[in-house]
Amino acid sequence: MGTEFDDREIEHAARGPHHRRWPTQRRLEWSTMPSIKYSLPLFLVGEVGEAAYIRWLSRKAVAHCGRDRERGNGTATRESYMVAIHEAVTRSGGRDAYTGAALRWDLISTYDNVAAKQGGRPYKKQFADMPTVDHVGDGLGVPDFVICSWRTNDCKSDLTQDELLAFCRDVLSHHESRRSDFY
Repeated sequence: MGTEFDDREIEHAARGPHHRRWPTQRRLEWSTMPSIKYSLPLFLVGEVGEAAYIRWLSRKAVAHCGRDRERGNGTATRESYMVAIHEAVTRSGGRDAYTGAALRWDLISTYDNVAAKQGGRPYKKQFADMPTVDHVGDGLGVPDFVICSWRTNDCKSDLTQDELLAFCRDVLSHHESRRSDFY
């Protein structure tokens, strides 16, 4: 069984034993049908398959929706987050919203926690330009996202865009003032 089936089996198990299961054939058809609602953006054609993109999109929506619910957003839904993230991907044109750098879409859903633990920094560094989802706001209102690299998201953390820019200016200013100390 492919990973799409695994996700559906997990969803079924979470709903309980009385939830109607899809017959195997319908699951196969469902998992291979092209998505109309979340069609693959043109810049991703040839970079990533549609099934892999939708799987990534769903996983990102579930993760962000869960986080926002924990923060107190009682209106957060997986569906609204999938729509918002898909719109952010489409707007991105395949580039980091903060740096404008091209993103490595071929890396989505390839990160392996076990390999990361064994490989440490060198392993994780390979994923610096992997696309990820960043909240524009605090996650308590209507879902609003941008797409950026994993490296950018790590640097930005919980800063607003204005706070990030001020921080970057401080770093550059300090670096320039101590330039002779470094070179």
